[in-house]
Amino acid sequence: MSKARTYDVVVFGATGFTGKLVAGYLAASDEAFSWAIAGRNAGRLAAVKSELGLGEDVGVIAADSGDPASLLAMTEQTRVLLTTVGPYQKYGEPLVAACVETSTHYADITGEPEFVNRLIERYDEVARDRQLRIVNCCGFDSIPHDLGAYMMAQAFPAEATVKLEGFVSASGKLSGGTWQSAVNAMGRARQQLRRSRRPIVGDRKVRGLRSRARYEKAVNGWVAPMPTIDPQVVLRSARALPSYGKEFRYGHYLRVGSFPKLVALGVGVGSVFGLAQLPPTRKLLLKLRQSGDGPTLEERARGRFRVTFVGTAAGRRIVGEASGGDPGYGETSKMVSESALCLALDGEQLPQQFGVITPATAMGDRLLERLRAAGMRFEILSEG
Repeated sequence: MSKARTYDVVVFGATGFTGKLVAGYLAASDEAFSWAIAGRNAGRLAAVKSELGLGEDVGVIAADSGDPASLLAMTEQTRVLLTTVGPYQKYGEPLVAACVETSTHYADITGEPEFVNRLIERYDEVARDRQLRIVNCCGFDSIPHDLGAYMMAQAFPAEATVKLEGFVSASGKLSGGTWQSAVNAMGRARQQLRRSRRPIVGDRKVRGLRSRARYEKAVNGWVAPMPTIDPQVVLRSARALPSYGKEFRYGHYLRVGSFPKLVALGVGVGSVFGLAQLPPTRKLLLKLRQSGDGPTLEERARGRFRVTFVGTAAGRRIVGEASGGDPGYGETSKMVSESALCLALDGEQLPQQFGVITPATAMGDRLLERLRAAGMRFEILSEG
């Protein structure tokens, strides 16, 4: 990134629900950096700037995902492009292409496996050649799980055979944008099943655990396999970083309090999944919540998440935890904001890893430090 940039960070999608939260978080930061808000509509951007009380030093950039020239003009002005505009399967790739073309680092909050897989196939090599960090999944999908697993792996010897399981407990309300992304992702589930199948990395083995619903004493509740992008991200980090041990296996679960709740959840998710497969019923589901809708401040204040990690290796059992407030919006806006600032300001402290990569691979210890300082917990609870 040899050319001087006007901004350290540009927030694309600042008029959306999550984008506005990100802008508010950055506005409250004590760090010194230059930034701008961006989106399709200059009038709505001006309204957001006025609503949040942003100073004259915060720039405003009009750009549209359907206008490649406007994306190039935007990305060439900044060191890091942060985007909250989804569904990423529909709107994300032109922005990544512009970032690669203008040698700009990138962070998003996608949880869409098909989108991430496509970026790896099309942009990983060129991003590595240009020493760019294209970092997906910088929100609740998948930073608590990715950095939590990274923290746990460092607690074991480098040559260990590590078995790690993550158990997720969360409360919160979906925004319209998240609902739209989830329904569209379910509707493309067959395409998403095309995941990386590379269990061996040199003389190291990295693979997922065969998992099933069960009662788990470690979290005092019933758990079931959680088919999100998170285990895919954890395993990508483990493949990239030798510190995860000679052999690393990971299982990812949702924790619920009782067996009846587990059954009810399965029925509910199964029903939505089934309806999402057919275009007419998928359209009906999409109408239930519109993009731009989101939980109130009071609802976000009640949100919480906790990911309990249980790892075993070399005769030792270690329990750790990642936890925080409202997962989908309050903490997601914090996580992606700190990721963008980390990429923009902390380059000399980051691992020399480039390409389409995970948060742990791109930022590791430095991002852990930032998020702990911002109030999130990543800690080892017990060793034995």
